[in-house]
Amino acid sequence: MMTADQIFRICNMLASLGWLMLIFFGGKRWASSIVAAVFLPLLFAVIYSTLLLTHWGGSNGNFNSLAGVATLFSNPWLLLAGWVHYLAFDLFVGSWEARDALAHRIPHLAVAPCLFLTFLFGPAGLLLYLLLRFALTAKQRRGFLAPLVFVLMVSAAAAFIPAWIAAGQNPRQILQ
Repeated sequence: MMTADQIFRICNMLASLGWLMLIFFGGKRWASSIVAAVFLPLLFAVIYSTLLLTHWGGSNGNFNSLAGVATLFSNPWLLLAGWVHYLAFDLFVGSWEARDALAHRIPHLAVAPCLFLTFLFGPAGLLLYLLLRFALTAKQRRGFLAPLVFVLMVSAAAAFIPAWIAAGQNPRQILQ
């Protein structure tokens, strides 16, 4: 039987391969529509479901409070299930970003930083992509400069603040 650490490493390796495919080949439909959108998330869903079915009763935790969630995740198998949940959904969101960019004819080179940020910080990368999409589709409908300036300002904040926080630094101290 495999350990939780072994499954963790295998899932991380598979997710990393999926993200590399999205970042470098996300402009190709096969990468964004099959591998990253269906195959890997489906595999992670099977792993996640198996972990839940086999280990759910192994913790006294719950979802009623932060302390309850911490207790739930004190079980390494359930912590692994939570991590696989993140891997599946973040990769699914990244594949949607790549497909949506293709549909809106957004250059993949512009989307790649959004995908990288989604890989690292999930919702912050999605925010950056949605702002990029707004700016580039607004360009098609009306004036270009104002939305672009807005997106660049917000994108910079969305990209760097989570990185500073992850590095253990207070963004307010850096900006002073």
